[in-house]
Amino acid sequence: MSRIGRAVVAGAGLIGTSIALALREHGVEVRLSDPDPAALRLACDLGAGGPFDPAADRPADIAIIAAPPSAVPAVLRDIQDRGLAHVYTDAASVKDGVITEAERLGCDLSTFVPGHPMGGREKSGPSAARSDLFLGRSWALCPTGKTDPGAVATVTELARICGAEPLTIDAAAHDRAVALVSHAPHVASAAVAARLLGADTAALALAGQGLRDVTRIAGGDPHLWVEILRHNAGPVAQVLQEVAADLAGAARALRAADPAGAPVQGLLDRGRRGHDAIPGKHGAQRTPDYAVVPVVIPDEPNALGRLFAAAGEAGINIEDVRIDHSPGLPVGVAQLSVLPGAVADLARALAERGWSVHA
Repeated sequence: MSRIGRAVVAGAGLIGTSIALALREHGVEVRLSDPDPAALRLACDLGAGGPFDPAADRPADIAIIAAPPSAVPAVLRDIQDRGLAHVYTDAASVKDGVITEAERLGCDLSTFVPGHPMGGREKSGPSAARSDLFLGRSWALCPTGKTDPGAVATVTELARICGAEPLTIDAAAHDRAVALVSHAPHVASAAVAARLLGADTAALALAGQGLRDVTRIAGGDPHLWVEILRHNAGPVAQVLQEVAADLAGAARALRAADPAGAPVQGLLDRGRRGHDAIPGKHGAQRTPDYAVVPVVIPDEPNALGRLFAAAGEAGINIEDVRIDHSPGLPVGVAQLSVLPGAVADLARALAERGWSVHA
């Protein structure tokens, strides 16, 4: 029997609205609140739930606080004092400081399960929300020594309803981990993107998919990221210091015209191994031997849907996809990753349906 029939989501931004949309798809009754009336109204119009009515709504099974780290403890204390739910969790991207402040404010830690869904976009606000934002992602659970096991079970169910994989981890270990895999990469991406300011038109016209991949997350809200970095400054600084040392060594070697030496060649080798260590689908070790089938795709509505439908009709599973855009042209190239044995069948099936395949 489901533990979650009714939920309150405090915060109607990207994360809160995405959680609410996922819950609604599974029949959960959702009530939303947000200090910004326009954001709340838009989230409700998108189908994420209805506005919270403190005079009419009975306690929910779970309340999710989708707010910046500095706001979570005070919001938690407030909604616990009002008895809005039986179990509480949050979605902030740092955990240790949130727990410490929540305890200082006298929050009930037995019903609070600190959480962090590892999903996001470079866009913000309810208009960017998606019900599948957390599909296949990890969802960190950081229960304290005071957390009730029943509360952990409820938040575990929340993660699974949203399509995520729950991962229980100590709060301090979580903060060190996200410094490595999320927070420091965002700063590094911003550093690369910042080099583009003042670049001439010719240079920007030569920008390809590699630059877009590296700088995509730099498009995030700077104010939100300052807030995140403030709460995880030490671990992020450590990672950035190590990255800076690698880059400084590579720069010295290149100035000495020694690209084959350890500072450059060694860094590139370690980088490739590090990339291959990132888990692939379903948390499995990355499979580096997927074959890529390039297909020219027009820049028009439902083109990608038609391409996927054609692959589905051929009985072939697309393991991954990347779209390389062609600046100034009405087409792009969809790079379809498939198992090597499926390449010939996919190429033939797509060509028969009129697609321009370059396998």
